[in-house]
Amino acid sequence: MPITPTTTPTEQLDRLLRQFPALSPTATQQLTALYPLYREWNARINVISRRDIDNLYLHHVMHSLALAWLLPDEPTSFTIADVGCGGGFPSIPLAILFPQYQFLLIDSIAKKLHVAQSIADEIGLTNVSTHHTRVESCDLCCDYVVSRAAMPLELLHKYTQHMLHGSTAPRTGIYCLKGGDLSEEIAQAGVTAQLTAISTLADYPDYYQDKWIVYVAKQGKRTN
Repeated sequence: MPITPTTTPTEQLDRLLRQFPALSPTATQQLTALYPLYREWNARINVISRRDIDNLYLHHVMHSLALAWLLPDEPTSFTIADVGCGGGFPSIPLAILFPQYQFLLIDSIAKKLHVAQSIADEIGLTNVSTHHTRVESCDLCCDYVVSRAAMPLELLHKYTQHMLHGSTAPRTGIYCLKGGDLSEEIAQAGVTAQLTAISTLADYPDYYQDKWIVYVAKQGKRTN
């Protein structure tokens, strides 16, 4: 059965836009275009649960943009790698919000990258590139790594340290979106992690009560 949205996509978008009142007209248009484009593409290539497509803004775009509250907003053109990007979350919404940054979308599934790149092209994003590879064999460099529950924190940290090695950006490191009780996962990763409850950042609905942003600094100190 489909997941019945508590609000319409238009109402969800309006709530999202109120969180970011300084958005440019271009960014607003790009965010508005995401729902019809993802709905069309998702009917052909499943990158979001088809049961959840009408919650695109509430469950996927708003979730992705939670990272914007912690990522440094600098005029410098830093590079952000989205590891296990799937159909483009969190990178596509973040690329809309941060047009000055370059986004590297990394995934091992080519058809999902095709959807992400096609949507980026259709809304006029020029700061996005897709890379069909596994992260552990990726030779790209970046200033920040973002991820949305793509893999356990232990593997995410292990596989991305070489990508961050040369960065001198402020608060360089890993910013990942995860949910639930993370104490065991963080202990298993053996790193020092900073958790921020998404529900405390802005006007987020109850859906976000157990969702977190996990930040691990570059070369985060191992605890085991």
